Amino acid sequence: MLRVHFSELDLARVRVAVRPDALWETVLSFHRLRENRAETVYGKWRSEARNRLNGEARLLAPLIPSRGYFPDFLTPAEGVIGCDAAMSALRAIPGERLNAELSGLPAARALPGWIRDLAQGERTSLDRLISTLRTYHQAAVAPYWPHIQARIEADRVARGRALLDGGADGLLASLPPTMRWRAPVLEVDYPVDRELWLRGRGLLLLPSFFCRGTPVTFRNPDLTPVLVYPVEHARCGLSLRTGQLPAVASGAGSGAGSGAASGAGSARTLGKLVGHTRSAVLLEVGGGCTTSELARRVGVSLASASQHASVLREAGLVHTLRQGGAVLHTLTPLGAALLRGGAAGERVFGPPAPLPPVVTSGRGPSSGRG
Repeated sequence: MLRVHFSELDLARVRVAVRPDALWETVLSFHRLRENRAETVYGKWRSEARNRLNGEARLLAPLIPSRGYFPDFLTPAEGVIGCDAAMSALRAIPGERLNAELSGLPAARALPGWIRDLAQGERTSLDRLISTLRTYHQAAVAPYWPHIQARIEADRVARGRALLDGGADGLLASLPPTMRWRAPVLEVDYPVDRELWLRGRGLLLLPSFFCRGTPVTFRNPDLTPVLVYPVEHARCGLSLRTGQLPAVASGAGSGAGSGAASGAGSARTLGKLVGHTRSAVLLEVGGGCTTSELARRVGVSLASASQHASVLREAGLVHTLRQGGAVLHTLTPLGAALLRGGAAGERVFGPPAPLPPVVTSGRGPSSGRG
């Protein structure tokens, strides 16, 4: 078990990541790639990803064992900004840190030559690692990014509501059953027994699509504390078909001042397509709501709201997350694109908003990966 110790200052500094972390998803997806279990969540994705890979798995396997420790430097804090920022952070890692963390691998003496060179600070080997990670990410993770981000955003909505209703205590108590808030300690199911003292640094909660089972964190306790935990998954799983968005016709014309008009036009068109009540349901789900809230907002019975949400969920337009005794509905990428009347091939999520500069010295997350 991992026990995370909070002070009052730490409780004030708890936050939930604003978007998926590119390299955490990349590294954790590599664990899922090597599993052979039949399942609905990762089965289609695994088959599609394996077909697009060309030797990257063989190169990464010694660095990312199927279980246990993998080097902390593989998941820099900049990963939440995006893949390019994460790769730049990897390139700037000092040789001493590379050597120290690679020496912690269980098969350190039997590592391939290029990884032993990496441990010695050989920049050519570091370039090879970055190229391999980028290629793997583009093949196995990037095609599914809208779907991944939708799941993370659904989880953020649930955590945000818990925070508004119950403060930091409510947020920590709302986490999945693998984590139990017993103030002032968060008990986390973990492969090994360890303690993590936050000491005023706070904690970044990072929901992850490819994290399975128990949460994950860094081995080095001096890095900025981060706790990666699995999100709830839809029964349909993940495949390239759900990772891509269909062409959705947009209103004719564009230009300054046309946004409101085109939005209204899209709403009217949507009403003709799916019915005005169901269109209203989709509009109200936009910011996330429970079934009871949905019924009040649309002016229908609870049973009717539940039925409409169920139909939209089966159509792939709404994602439903169970939260305690209630269910929380949020839009999927397809639902958001339909609601917005997106142009053909438009992605639901544009470039991420700029973030404050990330401090690279002494940064990062917390405890080890077991």
